Amino acid sequence: MALSISAVVLLAIIVFLLIKKSGLKAGHAIVCVLLGFYLASSTVAPTIRDVTTNIAGMLGSIKF
Repeated sequence: MALSISAVVLLAIIVFLLIKKSGLKAGHAIVCVLLGFYLASSTVAPTIRDVTTNIAGMLGSIKF
């Protein structure tokens, strides 16, 4: 059975858990979100997308 989950949903869950369990403050999470928006509009965005796509492909090819 293959499970497909969006990277945005996965990261949102991680941020939520960090806020609840690890003491991440909401202000820090907002700064991280803003950094993500600025990175998405920068010239490094295609490189970041390629790296994350390659990592997801490698993780998806692991057989348990």
